[in-house]
Amino acid sequence: MNTTQHTSQKYNHELEEARSKLMTMGGLVEAQVTNAIKALLDRDSALGEKVAYSDHEINAMEVALDEHCAEIIARRQPTASDLRLLITIIKVITDLERIGDEAEKVGRYAVEMTESATYGDLHNSLRHLGEHVKVMLGDTLDALARLDVAQAMQVVKNDQQVDDEFDSITRQLYTRMLEDPRYIKDSLNVTWCARSLERVGDHCKNICEYVIYLVKGKDVRHTNLESIREALLGE
Repeated sequence: MNTTQHTSQKYNHELEEARSKLMTMGGLVEAQVTNAIKALLDRDSALGEKVAYSDHEINAMEVALDEHCAEIIARRQPTASDLRLLITIIKVITDLERIGDEAEKVGRYAVEMTESATYGDLHNSLRHLGEHVKVMLGDTLDALARLDVAQAMQVVKNDQQVDDEFDSITRQLYTRMLEDPRYIKDSLNVTWCARSLERVGDHCKNICEYVIYLVKGKDVRHTNLESIREALLGE
């Protein structure tokens, strides 16, 4: 991330430290999501438990970085791009922490679903959804690191595909539960797992909207893709 250099080297260091900690947190969250999906698809209960009990590291990083940014705002009283940067970091770490929460849930589901017959039937669908979410998260962190508005826009667009895949899995599970009530418990576990993956996509979309805000100074939350394009082209 490139920002304006200041005469105070200490101030520059504080901003760079905040950016560095943000990307470190993003890397940890990405590893958690990758391991959670792997545990689910490989029916690896040990890895699922590891993911489920590692979420405290992400939580601690969120608290520490939030405090760091608050201290900078209080002492430096930043304006313009510096203030947008710190506001963005504070907002992004909230979404990163929530992605970590979803990874924790998937890890717990992976342990519970080791012997699930319903899960076996939907293995390919879950694999495809999981792979899509992993790519989406990687692209999100890349857009954040490089402040790439074009890539951020693409991630926002790709969220619809994740939603569509989730809807497809849900329809299959509803049909299964109606046909045979014995599969209700297993089907609900798969549904909640797919829902967690879908929520990761939603948080990626949120982060990319913050990237657009940081670079362009425009708040594009709660707007559709066409409205975002119009807002950016209307500069």
